[in-house]
Order: sequence, then C-alpha cells, then structure tokens
Amino acid sequence: MLSFDAIIVGTGQAGPALAARLAGAGRKVAVVERGAFGGTCVNDGCTPTKTLIASAYAAHMARRGREYGLRSFGKVSVDMKRVKARKDAVVGKSSGGVEKWLRGTKGITVIRGHARFVSTDVLRVENQNLTAKQIFLDVGGRPLVPKMPGVDKVPFLTNQSIMDVDFVPRHLIVVGGSYVGLEFAQMYRRFGARVTVVEMGPRLVAREDEDVSQAIREILEAEGIEVRLKAECLTAKKTAAGVSIGIECRKGAPRASGSHLLLAVGRVPNTDDLGLEAAGIAVDKRGYIEVDEQLRTTNPGVWALGDCNGKGAFTHTAYNDYEIVADNLLDGASRKHTDRIPVYALYTDPPLGRIGLSESEIKTKGIKALVGKRPMTRVSRAVEKGETAGFLKIHVEAGSERILGAALLGTSADEAVHSLIDAVYSRISYKDFQRRVRIHPNVSELLPFVLEDLKPLQTG
Repeated sequence: MLSFDAIIVGTGQAGPALAARLAGAGRKVAVVERGAFGGTCVNDGCTPTKTLIASAYAAHMARRGREYGLRSFGKVSVDMKRVKARKDAVVGKSSGGVEKWLRGTKGITVIRGHARFVSTDVLRVENQNLTAKQIFLDVGGRPLVPKMPGVDKVPFLTNQSIMDVDFVPRHLIVVGGSYVGLEFAQMYRRFGARVTVVEMGPRLVAREDEDVSQAIREILEAEGIEVRLKAECLTAKKTAAGVSIGIECRKGAPRASGSHLLLAVGRVPNTDDLGLEAAGIAVDKRGYIEVDEQLRTTNPGVWALGDCNGKGAFTHTAYNDYEIVADNLLDGASRKHTDRIPVYALYTDPPLGRIGLSESEIKTKGIKALVGKRPMTRVSRAVEKGETAGFLKIHVEAGSERILGAALLGTSADEAVHSLIDAVYSRISYKDFQRRVRIHPNVSELLPFVLEDLKPLQTG
C-alpha cells in the first residue's frame, strides 16, 4: 500500500493544475494516468481540432484569393499527410509538456495505469494499492456510439479516431448536427471532401436560438455542405463504395451514401470502469458523477472535476473546477460551480460566441426582456475582412436593464464575446456598458451599438 495526501486520477485540464497547487502547498500527491497526458482537450479536442481548422481556413482563404486582389496560381489542393503531421506536432508538444511538468514537480509521483476503487479511500492501479484521504477524479469522457441499427456492421469514425486520418474522404457523412459534427463538416469540406450532415432534430445546433441555427445552416450550405434534417429513424448499411445511412426524412432521398461515416452525436463520461460502487460514489442515469455545489461526490473524501461531473463540457469549465476545489481546500473559500455563467464558442467559420441566457431560456424563465440585433454587414471590421456572414445579438432584462446574454455569430465572435463577460457577471446596466470606449476597427466596438435599438422580445 502506497499512502499519499491526495490522489488525482486523470490529467485533463483540472488534474495537473490541482496536483501542482497541492504539491506547492506541501502535500504528497499521486497522479494516475492510463493514457495520453493532457486529456481530451490536448489529444482529441481543442488543440488538434483547432489546428486542423486553421489548415482548413488557410485552404479556404487561398481559394478566395481573387476576392482580395491576388492573382491565382492554380487550383488549391490539400496535402492531408502534411496537415496531419502539423497537427500531431502541436499535440505532441502539448501532451509532452503536461507530462514533463508533472514529472518535474516536487511532491508529485506519476503512476501509469488504470485506477479502480476497491474501497472508499483505496485505489488499485495495476498491481499496486494507493490510498489517500482526498481523491480527485478528472477522468473525462469519450465519444458516444449510438444504438443505431447496423452501426456495428459498418466502419465509422469518431472525433477521436478521425485524428488518425491522413487523407481527404471522397464523401464524408456526418451524423450529428451540433458543435463537434459541424466543425468537422466544414473543416473536411474545405479540405475538399463532399460532406453531408445528417441530424435527427428539426434544425442544427438545437441548443441555440432558431435564428442562430438557421444562419449557421445557410453558412454551411453556401460552402456546398448538404444538410439533412428530421432524420427520424437512422440506420447504417455497408456498401461497395463505403456506407449508406437510412434517413427517412420528410424531404429528400430516403438514404445518404458516402465513402466514410463520422459519428458526432455526443459524449459519455469515463466512469463505468472506476469501481465507483465500492467507494460509495453515486452517478446519474447518464453515468455522470453526482456532485454538490463544491464538486464533492457522495463520498466526502472524493471530488469529481471536468467532463465526468456533467457540470460543463469545456476546457474552461474544467479548469474552473480546479480553481473552485483548490481555493476551497487551501484558502478556505466557499466557491461553487453554480456561480459561473455559461460562456462558450462554436468554432465554425465564422464562429459563434455565446454567453448567458439564450432567447429560449429567457422565455422559459418568464423574464421580460429586450433584444438588440445587428447584421455583420454593418460591422466595419467584418466588411474590411470580406467576412460579413452572421449577426450580433444581445438580450437585456427590461426592468433592471442588465445584460442577460448574447449570441454573436460572425468573424472574431469567439473573441468579442469576452467583452461581455464582466458586464454579465457584475450585472451592470447596458447603458453603463455602452459608455466604455473601445478600439476601432474591431468587432467588440459594435456591441454598444447593438444596444441602441432595443425591441421587446416576443414571447409568442
């Protein structure tokens, strides 16, 4: 039995930072990792996908060269082997950096292998038992493979396995019209593949407002991506040319056939093989670990951070989990995950930046609200860049005049949304927000102008 002050299982965005901070406070810490260091973000999420998106954007802009007064030097083609090599180099540096950091930090012992509880405070890793009064789970998640008839008989890709692809598929079928699926759809279309997106719901990214969903669909279709909605009974079948997906849509052909299939229908937490029952740790019906506001599980000596607790599926929320736990344990704070305001981005081009309440959430809560909206065609920075798709939309509470939330779809929207973070957290009035001077030309400078012509939000 090896005894520690703390054991951290997993090295996603929360685990390494927490390990370093605990070790810096004089704690003896064990970090257990069974796979690649850095978790989803570094290995199959943010880092590799945004690196690939950058290559796809470069190809897209090269094809648009004539619009900017550049002479054409022939047809633009993509060398996917070089694209993948660039991505692998970026990922390798990031993952290797996390491992080097942990192994080089005094007070941290890195242990390789799969951890499983054998009692409330004991984990077995390979042939060794580890114990600690405080255990932190940062085990992340993995792609969900849906129970689609025939899916077990066809080859398919997920957001993890597609990272090994070093060629451009002839025709990529993407099942799932939400965040992950749409990023890959646009990326591979720009690499040169024919792309069809199949979504079971009536619109893309159903979590977003209808005008946002419609605008995203128009942007993708303008690039030649086929969108099939209301795919009410999905089936999969292997064909000589690749794969065929049964759709049964109300409009369009009953099947979509392609060379490759990408499943992008969600994720599941990596909690089914941790022996949580032996530790008295409860999970919900989807397998996410149940936690209180301070991220403590039903076992008072165990905390769950990051994707496995179901309280946020983002790198920034995972890192915030670390901050909450560390501040509470080491500084006597009383921070809660329920205090944070949702903020995230969809990295299509143009990107979507989102903060706070959506239009549908405002209506559900019965809040009387005002809305301001401005098309990107009226944003000088967008016009200058020749990237005018999308709009800026901000919601304001009618009585208090505080900013409730925003949906910014347009060039640099993933950066511009940060201009609203402090305003939403501090609950200042939109009039105070308007008084701040901003840099020109910039997308953020137009946010006060969005608020000049507010109209009542229709509740019907």
